[in-house]
Amino acid sequence: MALFTLGINHRTAPLTVREQLAFHAGELRQALRDLAGSGKVLEAAILSTCNRIELYCQAEDPGAAASWLSAYRRVPLREIEPCLYTHPERAAVRHAFRVASGLDSMVLGEPQILGQMKEAARAARDAGLLGATLDKLFQQSFSVAKDVRSGTAIGANIVSMAAASVFLAERIFGRVADQSVLFIGAGEMIGLCATHFAAQRSRRMVIANRTVERGREMAERCGGTAIGLEDMAERFAEFDIVVSCTASQLPIIGLGLVERAIRARRHRPIFMVDLAVPRDVEREVGQLDDVFLYTVDDLGEIVQSGKESRQSAVSEAEAIVELRVDDFLQWLKTRESVPLIRVLRDNAERVRQGEMEHALKLLARGEAPEAVLEQFSRRLTNKYLHAPTQALNQPGSQGELRALVARLFNLPAAPTDGS
Repeated sequence: MALFTLGINHRTAPLTVREQLAFHAGELRQALRDLAGSGKVLEAAILSTCNRIELYCQAEDPGAAASWLSAYRRVPLREIEPCLYTHPERAAVRHAFRVASGLDSMVLGEPQILGQMKEAARAARDAGLLGATLDKLFQQSFSVAKDVRSGTAIGANIVSMAAASVFLAERIFGRVADQSVLFIGAGEMIGLCATHFAAQRSRRMVIANRTVERGREMAERCGGTAIGLEDMAERFAEFDIVVSCTASQLPIIGLGLVERAIRARRHRPIFMVDLAVPRDVEREVGQLDDVFLYTVDDLGEIVQSGKESRQSAVSEAEAIVELRVDDFLQWLKTRESVPLIRVLRDNAERVRQGEMEHALKLLARGEAPEAVLEQFSRRLTNKYLHAPTQALNQPGSQGELRALVARLFNLPAAPTDGS
């Protein structure tokens, strides 16, 4: 059985292909049961995210795993084969460690992948497919990710506009959880920002959009509510944080609107993020004493600084990964001896049981216990030593064999002939 990883990711396959192969969380366990029933793998786990679909396997043939994936997803193998990569043993271990550490992510150092890998391991365990090798691989992956995150700056800096927005808001208010947040627009950027603020459990989140239904769909995903854009001005003063990103060609938040809101708030500050190009917020708003306004360029500087810092930590992280890969492969190599050790112990146990039965019969016949014990120990010793003694007595027995026996039985250096 060989350890390998088979999969596709954002570098090898376009979104259209990844969509066809992706596994939703609710179907992952059924897919694993089907894979187990196929008889093509001994151990397996499936990692499926928006950026990657990977099978971590202990199996004879990577091609069989690829065929299963194609058949299960009903996508012709010829269509996905150009996008597939297969990593054998060492490369598979390194890949798992790099993925868990965020080194293989679209956003370098992002932490979400670690939770997704833990879920993949849980699903594999529930399906009975997480054996000793994959369990060790995943546990070591989590340990490596912890070492990389604590020992380098790979995750210490902001690398997205959404994360930068939360970071700046916390610098002003201390706790985002105590604040009300207004999101203006319902595009992808607003969705990312809403997700980040929701993760901080903001007290209240409202999405204002021209199409209320679209705003409502986004609000439901992040635990907020939605209003029409025409209602935004009337309620503007209610919010401590405002994040805007629309496709409007003209500013939708003017100086007068913000001045009225400041007065209504009795000069409590408002934190504003304008991620739109062209701007959603009039430039003059940033000059107000109680307003903290940041544009897409302001956040861009923070993000760029974070990316540069993370990039400089990559070599340190890769060194940690490589060292731990060697450790894992050493453990894997010792696993190769497990079947032989099991046979050796089983054989020794059969000999012991046979001699024990013989000794008990002698005792039952009334033989002296001391004599029975003496005979039992001699017979047991002779049987244990018969095979190695016979091997050593073979003509032309090599010095290498003598040295090995000395090592196995923890003896002094084996004497040479004639000594």
